[in-house]
Amino acid sequence: MKKVNLLIVLGMVTGAAFAQDTLTISKNDLLQKVTENNLQIKVAEKSFQSAKADYRQSNALFLPNINVSHTGISTTNPLMAFGSKLNQEILTASDFNPALLNDPEVTQNFATKIEVQQPLFNLDGLYGRQAAKAKMDAFQLQTERTKEYLELEVSKAYMQLQLAYKAVKVLEKANATAQGNLKMVENYFKNGMLQKTDLLNVQVRVNEITNQLQYAKSNVQNASDYLAFLLNEDMAGKTYKPAEALDNSIAIESMNTTISDSRKDIQAMQKSSEAYKKMFQSSKFGFLPRLNAFGSYELYDQNIFGTSAKGYLVGAQLSWNIFDGFKTIGKTQKAKADFEKAEIETEQYKKQSQLELSKTNRQLVDAENKVNLSKLAFEQSQEAFRIRQNRFTQGLEKTTDLLMAETQMAQKELEHLQAVFEYNFTKQYLQFLTK
Repeated sequence: MKKVNLLIVLGMVTGAAFAQDTLTISKNDLLQKVTENNLQIKVAEKSFQSAKADYRQSNALFLPNINVSHTGISTTNPLMAFGSKLNQEILTASDFNPALLNDPEVTQNFATKIEVQQPLFNLDGLYGRQAAKAKMDAFQLQTERTKEYLELEVSKAYMQLQLAYKAVKVLEKANATAQGNLKMVENYFKNGMLQKTDLLNVQVRVNEITNQLQYAKSNVQNASDYLAFLLNEDMAGKTYKPAEALDNSIAIESMNTTISDSRKDIQAMQKSSEAYKKMFQSSKFGFLPRLNAFGSYELYDQNIFGTSAKGYLVGAQLSWNIFDGFKTIGKTQKAKADFEKAEIETEQYKKQSQLELSKTNRQLVDAENKVNLSKLAFEQSQEAFRIRQNRFTQGLEKTTDLLMAETQMAQKELEHLQAVFEYNFTKQYLQFLTK
Protein backbone atom coordinates (compact mmCIF):
# COMPACT_ATOMS: atom_id res chain seq x y z
CA MET A 1 0.00 0.00 0.00
CA LYS A 2 2.86 2.35 0.79
CA LYS A 3 4.38 1.65 -2.60
CA VAL A 4 1.10 2.47 -4.32
CA ASN A 5 0.80 5.75 -2.40
CA LEU A 6 4.37 6.60 -3.26
CA LEU A 7 3.72 5.98 -6.95
CA ILE A 8 0.63 8.21 -6.82
CA VAL A 9 2.60 11.03 -5.19
CA LEU A 10 5.40 10.70 -7.73
CA GLY A 11 2.87 10.76 -10.55
CA MET A 12 1.29 13.94 -9.18
CA VAL A 13 4.68 15.60 -8.83
CA THR A 14 5.68 14.59 -12.35
CA GLY A 15 2.38 15.85 -13.75
CA ALA A 16 2.75 19.16 -11.91
CA ALA A 17 6.30 19.57 -13.22
CA PHE A 18 5.10 18.83 -16.77
CA ALA A 19 2.30 21.36 -16.46
CA GLN A 20 4.73 23.94 -15.14
CA ASP A 21 7.03 23.43 -18.14
CA THR A 22 4.20 23.61 -20.69
CA LEU A 23 3.52 27.18 -21.85
CA THR A 24 0.16 27.89 -23.46
CA ILE A 25 0.44 30.52 -26.18
CA SER A 26 -1.94 31.95 -28.75
CA LYS A 27 -1.24 32.68 -32.39
CA ASN A 28 -1.58 36.44 -31.87
CA ASP A 29 1.05 36.36 -29.11
CA LEU A 30 3.41 34.50 -31.43
CA LEU A 31 2.95 36.99 -34.25
CA GLN A 32 3.73 39.87 -31.89
CA LYS A 33 6.81 38.17 -30.45
CA VAL A 34 8.28 37.18 -33.80
CA THR A 35 8.17 40.80 -34.99
CA GLU A 36 10.05 41.92 -31.88
CA ASN A 37 12.55 39.08 -31.37
CA ASN A 38 13.20 37.15 -34.58
CA LEU A 39 16.88 37.21 -35.60
CA GLN A 40 16.17 37.20 -39.34
CA ILE A 41 14.06 40.35 -38.94
CA LYS A 42 16.83 41.98 -36.92
CA VAL A 43 19.35 41.18 -39.66
CA ALA A 44 17.03 42.75 -42.24
CA GLU A 45 16.61 45.84 -40.07
CA LYS A 46 20.39 46.21 -39.73
CA SER A 47 20.75 45.97 -43.51
CA PHE A 48 18.21 48.78 -43.84
CA GLN A 49 20.08 50.87 -41.26
CA SER A 50 23.31 50.32 -43.21
CA ALA A 51 21.64 51.51 -46.44
CA LYS A 52 20.18 54.47 -44.56
CA ALA A 53 23.67 55.41 -43.35
CA ASP A 54 24.93 55.26 -46.95
CA TYR A 55 22.17 57.66 -47.95
CA ARG A 56 23.07 60.05 -45.13
CA GLN A 57 26.63 60.18 -46.43
CA SER A 58 25.27 61.74 -49.62
CA ASN A 59 24.33 64.85 -47.60
CA ALA A 60 27.93 65.90 -48.27
CA LEU A 61 26.69 66.85 -51.74
CA PHE A 62 24.94 69.90 -50.23
CA LEU A 63 26.63 70.52 -46.88
CA PRO A 64 30.05 72.12 -46.42
CA ASN A 65 33.16 70.28 -45.36
CA ILE A 66 34.77 72.16 -42.43
CA ASN A 67 38.24 71.39 -41.14
CA VAL A 68 40.19 73.05 -38.28
CA SER A 69 43.92 72.54 -37.77
CA HIS A 70 46.75 74.01 -35.68
CA THR A 71 50.31 73.57 -36.94
CA GLY A 72 53.62 74.49 -35.30
CA ILE A 73 57.01 74.55 -37.06
CA SER A 74 60.57 75.53 -36.27
CA THR A 75 62.73 76.09 -39.35
CA THR A 76 65.96 77.57 -40.80
CA ASN A 77 64.78 77.02 -44.36
CA PRO A 78 65.16 80.40 -46.07
CA LEU A 79 61.85 80.31 -47.91
CA MET A 80 59.87 78.94 -44.95
CA ALA A 81 61.46 81.36 -42.49
CA PHE A 82 60.71 84.38 -44.70
CA GLY A 83 57.16 83.19 -45.39
CA SER A 84 56.51 82.56 -41.70
CA LYS A 85 57.55 86.10 -40.75
CA LEU A 86 55.45 87.44 -43.61
CA ASN A 87 52.38 85.53 -42.38
CA GLN A 88 53.03 86.75 -38.86
CA GLU A 89 53.21 90.32 -40.18
CA ILE A 90 56.54 90.97 -38.42
CA LEU A 91 58.84 91.63 -41.41
CA THR A 92 61.18 94.61 -41.13
CA ALA A 93 63.63 96.20 -43.55
CA SER A 94 66.53 94.34 -41.93
CA ASP A 95 64.90 91.01 -42.89
CA PHE A 96 65.66 91.84 -46.55
CA ASN A 97 69.39 91.67 -45.83
CA PRO A 98 70.71 89.03 -48.29
CA ALA A 99 72.79 87.45 -45.53
CA LEU A 100 69.71 86.94 -43.36
CA LEU A 101 67.61 85.85 -46.30
CA ASN A 102 70.12 83.20 -47.31
CA ASP A 103 70.98 82.04 -43.78
CA PRO A 104 68.08 82.92 -41.46
CA GLU A 105 67.99 82.29 -37.76
CA VAL A 106 65.68 79.66 -36.29
CA THR A 107 62.14 80.84 -36.91
CA GLN A 108 59.03 79.51 -35.16
CA ASN A 109 55.56 79.71 -36.59
CA PHE A 110 52.21 78.55 -35.21
CA ALA A 111 49.23 78.57 -37.56
CA THR A 112 45.55 78.01 -36.79
CA LYS A 113 43.56 77.34 -39.94
CA ILE A 114 39.82 76.97 -40.55
CA GLU A 115 39.02 75.55 -44.01
CA VAL A 116 35.60 75.34 -45.65
CA GLN A 117 34.79 73.51 -48.88
CA GLN A 118 31.31 73.89 -50.39
CA PRO A 119 30.10 71.87 -53.39
CA LEU A 120 28.19 74.03 -55.90
CA PHE A 121 27.61 71.90 -58.99
CA ASN A 122 28.06 68.11 -58.94
CA LEU A 123 25.46 66.46 -61.17
CA ASP A 124 26.91 62.93 -60.94
CA GLY A 125 26.83 63.22 -57.15
CA LEU A 126 23.15 64.22 -57.30
CA TYR A 127 22.25 61.03 -59.18
CA GLY A 128 24.45 59.05 -56.82
CA ARG A 129 22.38 60.41 -53.93
CA GLN A 130 19.17 59.37 -55.68
CA ALA A 131 20.65 55.88 -56.15
CA ALA A 132 21.42 55.67 -52.43
CA LYS A 133 17.84 56.74 -51.65
CA ALA A 134 16.40 54.04 -53.93
CA LYS A 135 18.69 51.46 -52.34
CA MET A 136 17.53 52.48 -48.86
CA ASP A 137 13.88 52.23 -49.92
CA ALA A 138 14.56 48.76 -51.38
CA PHE A 139 16.00 47.52 -48.08
CA GLN A 140 13.06 49.00 -46.17
CA LEU A 141 10.58 47.19 -48.42
CA GLN A 142 12.61 43.98 -48.13
CA THR A 143 12.51 44.27 -44.33
CA GLU A 144 8.73 44.61 -44.42
CA ARG A 145 8.49 41.59 -46.72
CA THR A 146 10.71 39.62 -44.35
CA LYS A 147 8.29 40.40 -41.53
CA GLU A 148 5.40 39.17 -43.68
CA TYR A 149 7.30 35.97 -44.47
CA LEU A 150 8.09 35.35 -40.81
CA GLU A 151 4.42 35.83 -39.94
CA LEU A 152 3.62 33.11 -42.49
CA GLU A 153 6.35 30.87 -41.10
CA VAL A 154 5.13 31.34 -37.53
CA SER A 155 1.58 30.60 -38.62
CA LYS A 156 2.78 27.42 -40.31
CA ALA A 157 4.82 26.39 -37.25
CA TYR A 158 1.82 27.06 -35.01
CA MET A 159 -0.40 24.87 -37.18
CA GLN A 160 2.29 22.17 -37.13
CA LEU A 161 2.24 22.35 -33.33
CA GLN A 162 -1.56 22.07 -33.38
CA LEU A 163 -1.31 19.09 -35.73
CA ALA A 164 1.29 17.44 -33.50
CA TYR A 165 -0.93 17.77 -30.41
CA LYS A 166 -3.92 16.50 -32.40
CA ALA A 167 -1.91 13.50 -33.56
CA VAL A 168 -1.05 12.71 -29.95
CA LYS A 169 -4.75 12.76 -29.05
CA VAL A 170 -5.66 10.53 -32.00
CA LEU A 171 -2.97 8.02 -31.10
CA GLU A 172 -3.94 8.14 -27.42
CA LYS A 173 -7.49 7.34 -28.46
CA ALA A 174 -6.21 4.59 -30.75
CA ASN A 175 -4.09 3.29 -27.88
CA ALA A 176 -7.12 3.21 -25.58
CA THR A 177 -9.09 1.35 -28.25
CA ALA A 178 -6.24 -1.10 -28.77
CA GLN A 179 -5.93 -1.67 -25.03
CA GLY A 180 -9.67 -2.37 -24.87
CA ASN A 181 -9.36 -4.82 -27.75
CA LEU A 182 -6.39 -6.44 -26.03
CA LYS A 183 -8.35 -6.92 -22.81
CA MET A 184 -11.25 -8.41 -24.74
CA VAL A 185 -8.98 -10.76 -26.71
CA GLU A 186 -7.22 -11.81 -23.50
CA ASN A 187 -10.58 -12.80 -22.01
CA TYR A 188 -11.47 -14.73 -25.14
CA PHE A 189 -8.07 -16.42 -25.08
CA LYS A 190 -8.48 -17.43 -21.41
CA ASN A 191 -11.84 -18.93 -22.25
CA GLY A 192 -10.31 -20.89 -25.14
CA MET A 193 -12.26 -18.98 -27.77
CA LEU A 194 -9.15 -17.62 -29.60
CA GLN A 195 -5.73 -18.92 -30.47
CA LYS A 196 -2.52 -17.48 -29.08
CA THR A 197 -1.60 -16.06 -32.50
CA ASP A 198 -4.65 -13.78 -32.25
CA LEU A 199 -3.48 -12.55 -28.85
CA LEU A 200 0.04 -11.98 -30.17
CA ASN A 201 -1.27 -10.00 -33.13
CA VAL A 202 -3.18 -7.67 -30.83
CA GLN A 203 -0.16 -7.27 -28.56
CA VAL A 204 1.99 -6.36 -31.59
CA ARG A 205 -0.59 -3.75 -32.57
CA VAL A 206 -0.57 -2.27 -29.07
CA ASN A 207 3.22 -2.02 -29.20
CA GLU A 208 3.04 -0.31 -32.61
CA ILE A 209 0.63 2.29 -31.34
CA THR A 210 2.77 2.87 -28.24
CA ASN A 211 5.77 3.48 -30.49
CA GLN A 212 3.78 5.81 -32.76
CA LEU A 213 2.56 7.72 -29.72
CA GLN A 214 6.11 8.25 -28.55
CA TYR A 215 7.10 9.61 -31.97
CA ALA A 216 4.05 11.91 -31.91
CA LYS A 217 5.12 13.32 -28.55
CA SER A 218 8.62 13.89 -29.94
CA ASN A 219 7.06 15.77 -32.86
CA VAL A 220 5.31 18.02 -30.34
CA GLN A 221 8.67 18.93 -28.84
CA ASN A 222 10.23 19.40 -32.29
CA ALA A 223 7.46 21.78 -33.36
CA SER A 224 7.76 23.62 -30.05
CA ASP A 225 11.53 23.98 -30.43
CA TYR A 226 11.14 25.40 -33.93
CA LEU A 227 8.66 27.98 -32.67
CA ALA A 228 11.13 28.93 -29.94
CA PHE A 229 13.84 29.33 -32.61
CA LEU A 230 11.61 31.66 -34.62
CA LEU A 231 10.91 33.69 -31.48
CA ASN A 232 14.58 33.65 -30.41
CA GLU A 233 13.68 32.22 -27.01
CA ASP A 234 15.41 29.64 -24.85
CA MET A 235 12.97 26.76 -24.44
CA ALA A 236 15.25 24.23 -22.78
CA GLY A 237 13.04 21.91 -20.72
CA LYS A 238 9.87 23.72 -21.81
CA THR A 239 7.15 23.04 -24.36
CA TYR A 240 4.66 25.28 -26.12
CA LYS A 241 1.00 24.34 -26.18
CA PRO A 242 -1.41 26.05 -28.62
CA ALA A 243 -4.28 27.93 -27.04
CA GLU A 244 -6.47 27.04 -30.03
CA ALA A 245 -6.95 23.46 -31.23
CA LEU A 246 -6.62 22.47 -34.88
CA ASP A 247 -9.95 22.59 -36.68
CA ASN A 248 -11.24 19.45 -38.35
CA SER A 249 -12.93 21.48 -41.08
CA ILE A 250 -11.90 24.14 -43.58
CA ALA A 251 -13.32 27.48 -44.69
CA ILE A 252 -13.56 27.89 -48.46
CA GLU A 253 -12.72 31.38 -49.74
CA SER A 254 -12.29 32.92 -53.18
CA MET A 255 -8.66 33.86 -53.71
CA ASN A 256 -6.86 36.31 -55.99
CA THR A 257 -5.08 34.71 -58.95
CA THR A 258 -2.80 37.55 -60.13
CA ILE A 259 0.41 39.02 -58.79
CA SER A 260 0.17 42.60 -57.58
CA ASP A 261 2.97 45.08 -58.28
CA SER A 262 2.32 46.49 -54.81
CA ARG A 263 3.80 43.36 -53.22
CA LYS A 264 6.69 44.41 -51.01
CA ASP A 265 9.33 42.14 -52.52
CA ILE A 266 8.42 43.16 -56.09
CA GLN A 267 8.55 46.82 -55.08
CA ALA A 268 11.96 46.16 -53.53
CA MET A 269 13.19 44.64 -56.80
CA GLN A 270 11.89 47.66 -58.71
CA LYS A 271 13.60 50.04 -56.29
CA SER A 272 16.82 48.09 -56.66
CA SER A 273 16.53 48.40 -60.45
CA GLU A 274 15.92 52.14 -60.01
CA ALA A 275 19.07 52.42 -57.90
CA TYR A 276 21.14 50.79 -60.67
CA LYS A 277 19.55 53.18 -63.19
CA LYS A 278 20.57 56.19 -61.10
CA MET A 279 24.10 54.84 -60.76
CA PHE A 280 24.25 54.49 -64.55
CA GLN A 281 23.11 58.10 -64.95
CA SER A 282 25.59 59.22 -62.30
CA SER A 283 28.47 57.57 -64.17
CA LYS A 284 27.39 59.23 -67.44
CA PHE A 285 27.38 62.67 -65.82
CA GLY A 286 30.86 61.96 -64.48
CA PHE A 287 32.12 63.47 -67.76
CA LEU A 288 30.75 66.90 -66.79
CA PRO A 289 32.83 69.51 -64.91
CA ARG A 290 32.45 70.10 -61.17
CA LEU A 291 32.24 73.47 -59.46
CA ASN A 292 33.24 73.85 -55.81
CA ALA A 293 33.80 76.88 -53.58
CA PHE A 294 36.46 76.99 -50.90
CA GLY A 295 37.64 79.36 -48.23
CA SER A 296 39.96 79.53 -45.25
CA TYR A 297 40.60 81.77 -42.25
CA GLU A 298 44.15 81.68 -40.88
CA LEU A 299 45.77 82.86 -37.63
CA TYR A 300 49.58 83.11 -37.24
CA ASP A 301 51.88 83.82 -34.29
CA GLN A 302 55.33 83.08 -32.89
CA ASN A 303 53.69 81.53 -29.84
CA ILE A 304 51.42 78.50 -29.65
CA PHE A 305 47.73 79.31 -30.14
CA GLY A 306 48.66 82.93 -30.75
CA THR A 307 46.47 85.14 -32.95
CA SER A 308 48.62 88.20 -33.66
CA ALA A 309 48.23 87.97 -37.46
CA LYS A 310 45.07 87.09 -39.40
CA GLY A 311 44.11 86.47 -42.99
CA TYR A 312 41.49 84.80 -45.17
CA LEU A 313 41.23 83.19 -48.58
CA VAL A 314 38.07 82.73 -50.67
CA GLY A 315 37.81 81.14 -54.10
CA ALA A 316 36.05 78.76 -56.45
CA GLN A 317 37.34 75.91 -58.56
CA LEU A 318 35.95 74.53 -61.81
CA SER A 319 37.51 71.14 -62.49
CA TRP A 320 36.97 68.93 -65.51
CA ASN A 321 38.50 65.50 -65.86
CA ILE A 322 38.95 65.31 -69.63
CA PHE A 323 40.55 61.89 -69.86
CA ASP A 324 41.36 59.33 -67.16
CA GLY A 325 42.52 56.40 -69.24
CA PHE A 326 39.01 55.05 -69.99
CA LYS A 327 38.30 54.65 -66.27
CA THR A 328 35.07 56.69 -66.42
CA ILE A 329 34.05 55.07 -69.70
CA GLY A 330 34.54 51.59 -68.24
CA LYS A 331 32.65 52.58 -65.10
CA THR A 332 29.74 53.80 -67.23
CA GLN A 333 29.66 50.59 -69.26
CA LYS A 334 29.65 48.52 -66.08
CA ALA A 335 26.86 50.62 -64.56
CA LYS A 336 24.79 50.19 -67.73
CA ALA A 337 25.25 46.42 -67.69
CA ASP A 338 24.30 46.27 -63.99
CA PHE A 339 21.17 48.33 -64.66
CA GLU A 340 20.06 46.14 -67.57
CA LYS A 341 20.78 43.02 -65.51
CA ALA A 342 18.64 44.38 -62.64
CA GLU A 343 15.75 45.06 -65.03
CA ILE A 344 15.94 41.51 -66.43
CA GLU A 345 16.09 40.02 -62.92
CA THR A 346 13.03 42.04 -61.88
CA GLU A 347 11.07 40.81 -64.90
CA GLN A 348 12.20 37.24 -64.24
CA TYR A 349 11.21 37.49 -60.58
CA LYS A 350 7.72 38.77 -61.46
CA LYS A 351 7.15 35.93 -63.93
CA GLN A 352 8.51 33.39 -61.47
CA SER A 353 6.18 34.76 -58.79
CA GLN A 354 3.20 34.48 -61.15
CA LEU A 355 4.22 30.90 -61.91
CA GLU A 356 4.38 30.13 -58.19
CA LEU A 357 0.97 31.74 -57.68
CA SER A 358 -0.65 29.66 -60.45
CA LYS A 359 0.90 26.51 -59.01
CA THR A 360 -0.32 27.34 -55.50
CA ASN A 361 -3.83 28.00 -56.81
CA ARG A 362 -3.93 24.50 -58.26
CA GLN A 363 -2.50 23.10 -55.03
CA LEU A 364 -5.32 24.79 -53.10
CA VAL A 365 -7.94 23.11 -55.28
CA ASP A 366 -6.18 19.77 -54.85
CA ALA A 367 -5.93 20.32 -51.09
CA GLU A 368 -9.67 21.07 -50.87
CA ASN A 369 -10.46 17.87 -52.77
CA LYS A 370 -8.08 15.93 -50.51
CA VAL A 371 -9.81 17.27 -47.39
CA ASN A 372 -13.23 16.20 -48.67
CA LEU A 373 -12.04 12.73 -49.68
CA SER A 374 -10.06 12.18 -46.47
CA LYS A 375 -13.07 13.23 -44.40
CA LEU A 376 -15.27 10.75 -46.25
CA ALA A 377 -12.64 8.02 -45.88
CA PHE A 378 -12.36 8.69 -42.14
CA GLU A 379 -16.13 8.51 -41.66
CA GLN A 380 -16.26 5.27 -43.65
CA SER A 381 -13.39 3.78 -41.64
CA GLN A 382 -15.19 4.68 -38.40
CA GLU A 383 -18.32 2.90 -39.55
CA ALA A 384 -16.32 -0.10 -40.81
CA PHE A 385 -14.55 -0.41 -37.46
CA ARG A 386 -17.83 -0.16 -35.56
CA ILE A 387 -19.36 -2.93 -37.65
CA ARG A 388 -16.31 -5.21 -37.41
CA GLN A 389 -16.03 -4.65 -33.66
CA ASN A 390 -19.68 -5.64 -33.17
CA ARG A 391 -19.26 -8.69 -35.38
CA PHE A 392 -16.04 -9.62 -33.57
CA THR A 393 -17.80 -9.64 -30.21
CA GLN A 394 -20.32 -11.99 -31.78
CA GLY A 395 -17.55 -14.25 -33.07
CA LEU A 396 -18.22 -13.39 -36.71
CA GLU A 397 -14.95 -11.58 -37.52
CA LYS A 398 -11.30 -12.54 -37.34
CA THR A 399 -8.90 -10.77 -35.05
CA THR A 400 -6.79 -9.66 -38.02
CA ASP A 401 -9.82 -8.05 -39.64
CA LEU A 402 -10.56 -6.10 -36.44
CA LEU A 403 -6.94 -4.95 -36.19
CA MET A 404 -6.93 -3.83 -39.81
CA ALA A 405 -10.13 -1.86 -39.28
CA GLU A 406 -8.79 -0.21 -36.13
CA THR A 407 -5.46 0.62 -37.81
CA GLN A 408 -7.23 2.04 -40.85
CA MET A 409 -9.48 4.24 -38.71
CA ALA A 410 -6.54 5.84 -36.88
CA GLN A 411 -4.63 6.22 -40.13
CA LYS A 412 -7.54 7.89 -41.92
CA GLU A 413 -8.10 10.31 -39.06
CA LEU A 414 -4.43 11.36 -39.15
CA GLU A 415 -4.61 11.70 -42.93
CA HIS A 416 -7.66 13.92 -42.63
CA LEU A 417 -5.93 16.16 -40.08
CA GLN A 418 -2.86 16.37 -42.34
CA ALA A 419 -5.12 17.32 -45.28
CA VAL A 420 -6.75 20.09 -43.22
CA PHE A 421 -3.31 21.39 -42.25
CA GLU A 422 -2.14 21.36 -45.91
CA TYR A 423 -5.24 23.24 -47.06
CA ASN A 424 -5.01 25.91 -44.37
CA PHE A 425 -1.30 26.48 -44.98
CA THR A 426 -1.74 26.55 -48.77
CA LYS A 427 -4.47 29.16 -48.35
CA GLN A 428 -2.25 31.30 -46.14
CA TYR A 429 0.67 30.90 -48.54
CA LEU A 430 -1.60 32.02 -51.39
CA GLN A 431 -2.57 35.09 -49.36
CA PHE A 432 1.13 35.74 -48.79
CA LEU A 433 1.83 35.55 -52.54
CA THR A 434 -0.92 38.07 -53.33
CA LYS A 435 -0.33 40.37 -50.36
